[in-house]
Parts: sequence; structure tokens; C-alpha cells
Amino acid sequence: MNLIKKTLKKKGITQTWLAKQTGKSYTSINEYARNKRQPSLDDLYHIAKILEVSAKDLLMDNIEAL
Repeated sequence: MNLIKKTLKKKGITQTWLAKQTGKSYTSINEYARNKRQPSLDDLYHIAKILEVSAKDLLMDNIEAL
């Protein structure tokens, strides 16, 4: 499972909410969550900040530490 999607699920956050917080479209967030598209590094850091995790947590599968 994609780590953005896994983090959203673990935190009980919807892709729609994340899209609104990032200013991205729901489609973009959904494509990130399904590995159809990768966020830019700037977007990855922004998503990590919003989700209150490190960017590393979204790149490496150590999500159990949340």
C-alpha cells in the first residue's frame, strides 16, 4: 500500500481533506495515493507537514512508529 494512503488511513484523514489542505485537486492526491503519479519533493514535504509526519515516513515503510 502506498505510504501516503497508509498514513491517511492510520490517521483517519480523507483524500478530500488532504486535497483541500494542500490546494491540490482530489485527482492529484488520489493519483499519489494509488502510485499513478509521484508528488514533487516540495509537495511531498508539504503533505508530510500537514500529516504531521516526516517526509521520510512517506518514503520508507516505518509508519508503525506513528
